[in-house]
Amino acid sequence: MLNENDTVQDIKNEVLYNVAKAAFEDKLDQIEATLPYEILPGSKPSFRCCVYKEREIVRERIMLAKNINPADGEPCRNTVKIIPAACENCPITRFTVTDNCQKCIGKKCMQACKFGAISMTRTKAYIDPEKCKECGQCYEACSYHAIVDIMRPCRRACPVDAIQVGEDGRVSIDDEKCIRCGACISSCPFGAISDSSRIIEVIDYLKGERPVYALVAPAAEGQFGVDITMESIRKGIKKLGFKDMVDVAIGADFVSDSEAREWAEAYNEGKKMTTSCCPAFVHMIRRHFPEVADHVSTTVSPMAATARLVKAMHPDAVCIFVGPCIAKKSEAGQDQEHPGDNAELVLTFEELNALFRAKNVKLEPAVFEEQNGSIHGKRYSNSGGVTKAVKQALTEQGVNAGVNVRQCNGAEECRRALLLLRAGKLPEDFIEGMACEGGCVAGPGNIQEEKAFKRERDKQLKAADDRNISDTLADYKQYEFSMHRRKEE
Repeated sequence: MLNENDTVQDIKNEVLYNVAKAAFEDKLDQIEATLPYEILPGSKPSFRCCVYKEREIVRERIMLAKNINPADGEPCRNTVKIIPAACENCPITRFTVTDNCQKCIGKKCMQACKFGAISMTRTKAYIDPEKCKECGQCYEACSYHAIVDIMRPCRRACPVDAIQVGEDGRVSIDDEKCIRCGACISSCPFGAISDSSRIIEVIDYLKGERPVYALVAPAAEGQFGVDITMESIRKGIKKLGFKDMVDVAIGADFVSDSEAREWAEAYNEGKKMTTSCCPAFVHMIRRHFPEVADHVSTTVSPMAATARLVKAMHPDAVCIFVGPCIAKKSEAGQDQEHPGDNAELVLTFEELNALFRAKNVKLEPAVFEEQNGSIHGKRYSNSGGVTKAVKQALTEQGVNAGVNVRQCNGAEECRRALLLLRAGKLPEDFIEGMACEGGCVAGPGNIQEEKAFKRERDKQLKAADDRNISDTLADYKQYEFSMHRRKEE
């Protein structure tokens, strides 16, 4: 049952848990009708104007947990979706004049406005919200900084202006602009934006005959609590019905080795390149900077590399990626025509935790003795980690290229670097693009914020074997698979 002290995250987790539990028990038929009343009983509201609206929000969250778009009842195309009942249509006048206004004679704000939205009252300037086009020229012009810019949190967070406001004040997402980074999800204080889930399909695979392997991102270390290691997660995952777990650090090692060769070749040819492991960054390039799409590395992501390795080892395997990234859900979806090329489905850490709760699996401390990848691969999820790993791979390959890399920490830094690349003014040789500030460890699918588990994660990384990339790859040299995207992608 939910109460007024619960947060957006608590509500989401409770819905995911109940949907997962119902799926395991084959009781999904009535969940949209019954669950809202089970977790929100009585007539007193806890969060919104009335309990009826709260229950409708829960019902729409259930639909998203079943990968159904609440707005039209159709299967979700875009991973990021609006929960219509939860959007409060934020009645915010974006630009407002504060009491700092001196009613100066210069009237720069009035001169800057091209729409006649600014007038002078007896005490200060006034912006007519009916005439204001939110261009921001008055904000830039005011010498006293007396005009404040109060943009909706979701729109401010979006790096590509994919969030639009309708006439009724509610927002919508332009799927053609959206890069699936999830920044808007984390920023909305009402929880009106969320990611769709394929958790039911994962459970169906677990109930099936084919062996299911969990490909767990290295960002999991420290995520599930103190002393909960990758071995702890492996044991818990096997209790859910997975055949086994593979640390995606090994896929990162394959990527580092492949990208190092690409970088060396491009450097010798004088060609600029970008990394390809962050799907939100790749979405940004393909949707907003298509002119530089041929600069993206052809090497697949660590998720795809690990899936290809597992399927080379176990041809009938089903691969489920588990990590903090929601853009990975769309990456896996891109390769459905070529099922051997990537993971079948993606779970976030939130969704994996819901599975643990649904099956009453308690993670226990355990020593991690089976390290799949190198320490360089395990640090891939940190901002700058890809660059360090690829440079290490270059060294191990005996290449002494003096490559200069622009490490972009967050979507805005990625956008600026791509602007320079498009204009032919990028001074660096390569771009490492990470859409989340801090790297994958700060992804929107985390159970807790990075600061909360950073110390434990750092402790686990220090305890890892300091192996070279080439040493880990040698363990899998008998397996052959491509490390590059298909041309049609």
